[in-house]
Amino acid sequence: MIEIRTTQVIVGPEGMAVFDEAMFTVTIVDEACGEFVEVSQLENKIRVDSAEWPVLREAINRMIKECRK
Repeated sequence: MIEIRTTQVIVGPEGMAVFDEAMFTVTIVDEACGEFVEVSQLENKIRVDSAEWPVLREAINRMIKECRK
């Protein structure tokens, strides 16, 4: 069977070009050691394993709530 997979999405302000510095690229990457997610903005990248995501997400959500408006 053949499948179609989405392995990359771009997130950012509406109407901006995909190459704009404000855009984030979220990609599923596999370097022969299992899939993980890579988040990049220009040259900066973070890589997140699926086991790390729940705790990382919790920490990010916690810090977002702590931000002053």
